[in-house]
Amino acid sequence: MNEFLFFTSWFVPFYSLLGAVLTLPWSIGIIQRTGPRPAAYLNLLTTLVAFVHSLLVFQNIWDRDPETLVITWFQAADFNLTFALELSPVSIGAIVLITGLSLLAQIYALGYMEKDWSIARFFGLLGFFEAALSGLAISDSLFLSYALLEVLTLSTYLLVGFWYAQPLVVTAARDAFLTKRVGDLLLLMGVVTLSTQAGSLNFSDLYEWAQTAHLSPLTSTLIGVSLIAGPAGKCAQFPLHLWLDEAMEGPNPASVMRNSLVVAGGAYVLYKIQPLLALSPVALNALVVMGTVTALGATLVSIAQIDIKRALSHSTSAYMGLVFLAVGLQQGGVALMLLLTHAIAKALLFMSSGSIIYTTQTQDLTEMGGLWSRMPATTTAFVVGSAGMVTLLPLGSFWAMLAWADGLVKVNPWVIVVLLLVNGLTALNLTRVFRLIFWGEPQQKTRRAPEVAWQMAFPMVTLTILTLLLPLMLQQWYLLPGWESIDWYVVLALLTSTVLGVGIGATMYLHKAWSRSRILAWRFIQDLLGYDFYIDRVYRLTIVSAVAMLSKISSWSDRYLVDGFVNLVGFAAIFSGQSLKYSISGQSQAYMLTILVVISVLGFFISWSLGLLDKLPF
Repeated sequence: MNEFLFFTSWFVPFYSLLGAVLTLPWSIGIIQRTGPRPAAYLNLLTTLVAFVHSLLVFQNIWDRDPETLVITWFQAADFNLTFALELSPVSIGAIVLITGLSLLAQIYALGYMEKDWSIARFFGLLGFFEAALSGLAISDSLFLSYALLEVLTLSTYLLVGFWYAQPLVVTAARDAFLTKRVGDLLLLMGVVTLSTQAGSLNFSDLYEWAQTAHLSPLTSTLIGVSLIAGPAGKCAQFPLHLWLDEAMEGPNPASVMRNSLVVAGGAYVLYKIQPLLALSPVALNALVVMGTVTALGATLVSIAQIDIKRALSHSTSAYMGLVFLAVGLQQGGVALMLLLTHAIAKALLFMSSGSIIYTTQTQDLTEMGGLWSRMPATTTAFVVGSAGMVTLLPLGSFWAMLAWADGLVKVNPWVIVVLLLVNGLTALNLTRVFRLIFWGEPQQKTRRAPEVAWQMAFPMVTLTILTLLLPLMLQQWYLLPGWESIDWYVVLALLTSTVLGVGIGATMYLHKAWSRSRILAWRFIQDLLGYDFYIDRVYRLTIVSAVAMLSKISSWSDRYLVDGFVNLVGFAAIFSGQSLKYSISGQSQAYMLTILVVISVLGFFISWSLGLLDKLPF
C-alpha cells in the first residue's frame, strides 16, 4: 500500500484539478436549483483526498532515497521534451503544506464567502490554483516549472479580479497580471537559452551541466538575471513588487493562499535553480541587492499603512526579500526553513485579519479598536501569528533566523544587521496593528462586532495550534541545532530586536485620526513611506511614459506611413481602373487597332533609341 501511494503521489495535483473541473456545472450556471454550495463541497473533498494522500506518503518517505519520474511528452528526431517529477521529503512535504493550507483556506472561505453569489467559481479557481502549486512542488523540470508559473499568473489574475464589477479590482488584476508577465517573459528567455546550451531542461541534467559549463561572463550573467526575473515577479520583489499591494482588493481567502503559498512557490523555484545561479557572481549579487532593498524597504512601508491587509502584505514582500538574500548567499536550506515558518504564520495572520474585516466591514485600522474582548479566538490567532513571524523563542521563525545568523555572523556580519532591522521593524508594525485593532476604546464599527462562525474559527484555531507546535515538528525532522552549537550572542541580539520592536510599537503615539504632522520633515517621511517611496509615480513618469510615447509614434507611423502608402496604392488602382473603363467599347477590332498602334509606337521608339532610323534613305 505504501509503495502504491508513493509511486502515485505524482497524481496529487490532479485531485485539485479534478475538483476545479467538477465545479464547472455550478460555476457556469448549468445547475442552479441546488445553489452553489455543492461545488464547494466537491472541491473540499478532492482537496481532503490530496492532503491525506500526500500526508501518508510523507510519513513513510524519510527512509527512502529521492526518486525521479521522467515522462516523455514529445519526441521527434533529436528533439526530446520530457517532464521530470521529483519524489523526495522536500517535495512531498511542500505538497502537504500546500494541500493542508488550501484545505483550511477553503473551509475558511465557506464562512467568509457564504453570501457571495459566485462561490462556485471561487472554489473552482482555488482548485486550479492549488493544482498549479502542487505541480510546482514536485516538478523537477525547468520547463514544467515555467509552465506552472504561468498558470499561477493566470490564477492570480482571475482571483484578484474575482469581484470584477469594482473598478479598483479590475485595475489590480490587470496590474498583477502585467507585472508578473514581465518577469515570466524574461524567465522564458532564460529557459530557451538553457535548452540550447545544456540540451535538457530537467534540473538533474542542468546541475550536471552547470558543473562543467564554460560560459562567457556576459552569457552567464544574462541567463542568471533572466532566471531571477520570474521568481522576482511571483515574490513581489523590487522592482516588480507593486502588484502584491494592489492584489489585496481580492477576496481574503485568496489573499491567505497568495501571501503564504504563491510567493513561496516563486521562491521555491529560485531555490531549485540555485546551482545555475552560481555560474554568475553578478546574478548572486543581484539577488543580494534585490533581497536587501526589498526586505528593508517593504518593512518600512508596512509601518505607515492604515489598511490592515496592505500592512501585512508588505511584510510578505520583506520576508521574501530575506529568502532572496539567503539564496544569493548560497544558504538554500535556511531559505526553505524560512519559507515554511513564514507560510504558516502569515496564513494565520491573514485569516485573523479576514475575520476582522468580515465582522467590522472595514479594512481601515483607524476605524477599529477594542476587539480583544469581543473576538477572543481572532485575537489569539493574531497574537500567535505575530509571534510566529518574529524571532520569539521558541517559535519557528526564531530557529530559521538563528540558523541563518549562526552561519553568517563571521562571514557576512552585515547580514545580521539586515535581519535585526527587518525583525525589529516587523515586531514594531505588528504591535502597532494589534494596538489599533484590539486595544483602546471600541469605535462605531467595532462596538457590536461578534466572533466569527465555526467555519472561520476552526481554521484559525488549527493554524494557531500548528504554529505553536511547529518547533516540535522541526525537532522531529532534525532541523533544530543542538544547544552546544548555538551562539548565544546572536540569540541575545535577535531577542533584543524583537523586544525593542514590541516596546517601541507598544509605546509610540498612535492617533486614531492618523492626522498628518504639521512638521514638514515628519510629514515628508510619512508620505514617503505611506505611498511606497512614490515608486508607482516614478514608473508612471519614466517607463509608462516611455511606453506611451513609443505607442503614439507607432500609431502615427502605422496610420500615416504604412496605411498611407497602402491607401495611395489603392487609390491609384481605383483611379486607373475608373479611367480605363471609359476606353472600353467591347469591339474586338478596336482592341486590335489599339494593340497595333501601341506596338508601332513602341517599335518606333526602340528603333530610334538603337539608331536604326539613321540608316534609312530619307
